[in-house]
Amino acid sequence: MDYTIKVGGAAGQGLQTIGDALAKVFARSGYHVFSHQDYESRIRGGHNFYQIRLSDMPIMASRERVDIIVALDKETVSRHANELSENGLVIYDPEALKEKHEGPGFLEIPFIKLATEDGGNRLMENTVATGAVLGMMGIGTGTLSDIIRQTFSKKGDDVISANIRAAAAGQEYARQRCPHCRFDIAPTSAPKLLMSGVDALALGCIASGVKFYSAYPMTPSTGIMNYIAERSAEFGIVVEQAEDEIAAINMALGASFGGVRAMTGTSGGGFALMVEGLSLAAMTETPVVVALGQRPGPATGFPTRTEQGDLLFAIHAAHGEFPRVVLAPGTPEQAFYAAGKAFDLSEKYQVPAIIIFDQYLADCQWTFGGLDAEKVVYHDYRLRGDDFRKVAQYRRHAFTETGVSPLGVPGDAEHVVVTDSDEHDEEGHIVEDAETRLKMLDKRLFKKMPLVWHEISPPTLYGNTRPEVVLTGWGSSYGLMKEAVDVLSNKYRIAMLHFSELYPFPDLESTGFLNLLDGAEATICIENNATGQFARLVMAETGYNFKHKINRFNGRPFLLEELTGEIENVIG
Repeated sequence: MDYTIKVGGAAGQGLQTIGDALAKVFARSGYHVFSHQDYESRIRGGHNFYQIRLSDMPIMASRERVDIIVALDKETVSRHANELSENGLVIYDPEALKEKHEGPGFLEIPFIKLATEDGGNRLMENTVATGAVLGMMGIGTGTLSDIIRQTFSKKGDDVISANIRAAAAGQEYARQRCPHCRFDIAPTSAPKLLMSGVDALALGCIASGVKFYSAYPMTPSTGIMNYIAERSAEFGIVVEQAEDEIAAINMALGASFGGVRAMTGTSGGGFALMVEGLSLAAMTETPVVVALGQRPGPATGFPTRTEQGDLLFAIHAAHGEFPRVVLAPGTPEQAFYAAGKAFDLSEKYQVPAIIIFDQYLADCQWTFGGLDAEKVVYHDYRLRGDDFRKVAQYRRHAFTETGVSPLGVPGDAEHVVVTDSDEHDEEGHIVEDAETRLKMLDKRLFKKMPLVWHEISPPTLYGNTRPEVVLTGWGSSYGLMKEAVDVLSNKYRIAMLHFSELYPFPDLESTGFLNLLDGAEATICIENNATGQFARLVMAETGYNFKHKINRFNGRPFLLEELTGEIENVIG
């Protein structure tokens, strides 16, 4: 069982409401779900769609063929009707579209009429459409009714009852008028957790003990701020919407200096403003986590599209030389645990940590078994209270064997905590001499960097252990490459090498992965950017040059068939 549903319309028509509701129904019914969105940077108008795939087997990518299209406007029909599968159907309301479509690929459902008659309000036409899809697939509205009760719990029983009636009307209408619908729905299993990448990352930050989050809203990182803000009272977190990104990172640094786990989030344009603050974090050895959500640039670019164009920027941004951590989760699960690792390494070694993701990962929703908060490492590396007061002589930047100095919390002891953005001595006071400069650079860079490097996990290998074809990628390419390996494994000895921890660059030689690449007949680096930034990073770090590259940079993610087709073209 493997079906795809696409909901299309203009911004403001509520297509996301339909898509979210269907995805939740399928996940709670026990099916595997994957969804992605495509939307323009406007509040109303334009053309947007929400695509949902459900299956009785694990899925991690979207496909080309669509089985049900919910057309909320004319443009959806003209753009997407040719994507229908052999038995696919477009459902639409002739009254809303002001046009009729004849033929076996269309099913008329009076969304507006049913919403008005059964729900009492035209605003419920999206609820009717949601019920209609369930009716076509032979799924009842019980789970949808539960979701309606949760969604409208603050709007009263009348609104809840009206929406439940509207959903039932849509379900019954579609069931009666679509006896030829050929959707073979498998028996359901246990409910599954459904979560987007950006929500999983935000939840991981909460689980990791974040206590201060400052940011200026910028797609696709805004979802992190929204998610944490909604739960800030419950978990005692201060969330501050700053006037700009410069203020945001400096606020986070101030909070971290004051003794709490702090972070900020932005996109490429905002990160450009933060780079001076990033160097300040390095010089003062103040822990900070930055969530960097990528979208196409330069400048404002495509504000709501996806790209992997900021990798080398994240690794090399800011002035001066200093270590940093760059993590690039590829799934919601990886995003959740990456937050914990970013905070841990940032505080353990007193370096900035960057979690880099993209619009695609942020918006995609996946189903999976669950998350284990016990796996999130939490260790307080700061000197506090009695432990701080027992220190005889405190130097904020004391020279040590590891390069990591004691991190005292100001005000917790009589010791004065001093640091400076200029080069400084062990106590934190400004210096000008070359000898201290050399010692400090050795402490911050040469002593810490090898220790951080040993904390970086190797890439994930999936597929044939002696492959003739190796697909390599990073970040959000995980699901697409994994499904591509599954699809093509009956033709080739094929494997995937996926990187979710990028800097310091992991050890490929001792793990045997460099030999794996050398021994393959075809190695393909897959990226959503124009210049092959990850391929260049691998070349710089290891000397290995990929035989082939597949790059997409139009702001849209690969669909599964598109990627497998390009892979076969490269191999051929």
